[in-house]
Amino acid sequence: MIALLSSRHEPRQNHLLAALPADVFDRIFPHLELVAMPLGDVLCESGGQLQHVYFPTTATVSLHYIMENGASAEIAGVGNEGVLGVSLFMGGDTTPSRAAVSTGGHGYRLKAKMMMEEFNRAGPMMRLMLRYTQALITQISQTAVCNRHHSVEQQLCRWLLLTLDRTPVNELTMTQELIAGMLGVRREGITEIAGNLQREGLISYRRGHITVLNRAGLETHACECYQVVKKELHRLLSDAGNIRKLTTHRAEAPPANGGWQ
Repeated sequence: MIALLSSRHEPRQNHLLAALPADVFDRIFPHLELVAMPLGDVLCESGGQLQHVYFPTTATVSLHYIMENGASAEIAGVGNEGVLGVSLFMGGDTTPSRAAVSTGGHGYRLKAKMMMEEFNRAGPMMRLMLRYTQALITQISQTAVCNRHHSVEQQLCRWLLLTLDRTPVNELTMTQELIAGMLGVRREGITEIAGNLQREGLISYRRGHITVLNRAGLETHACECYQVVKKELHRLLSDAGNIRKLTTHRAEAPPANGGWQ
């Protein structure tokens, strides 16, 4: 079974791992563990400390802030573009959010100790993780603004599009109740909006399966927040790719005048 899974999954399906220079990737590769991430699996509770960082490949993880009365809402999502566990290398150790799998799939985990050893080298891993953290902060900030100023329909379309960006298919397995919990709104509101989007031919919804039929049309219903988050992530990861090329170039090029100046 392990051999079969390995043939279908590869760490570089995660964009952060793919952006690492070869020497860094080769160093952590033996310690990356392929794990199943089923829908609803809680990876970390609010106030908990992660023993691993997670690099999703086909799964998506939802970060929820939990109120004292038990109410919650998603503040950010993490998929194949990112990593779960920024609190480890940002010095906070614990996180105020709960991390639960919102789209079932797979990912790779790395022990916290190994992550910190690589991060503390103050090399490409550190720079890459800090860039991703900036993108995550942008997503959290934009979500807060979106929840305050935009309609539930716009929020739902934004959430669907960001989730689709992290998955290899155009279908999501997600009940309306779960989506309502993500957005922190009533399920009845999601039911009405999903019905409207389906009548317009933008999505198909049946028994907990959402299929996007017209992505361009869905984007016209989303607010500006979707493009803001997407563009910032693309900008930062494009920079990460440039760092990888620069690091590789430096490693291969002979030192000028006997060494670095």
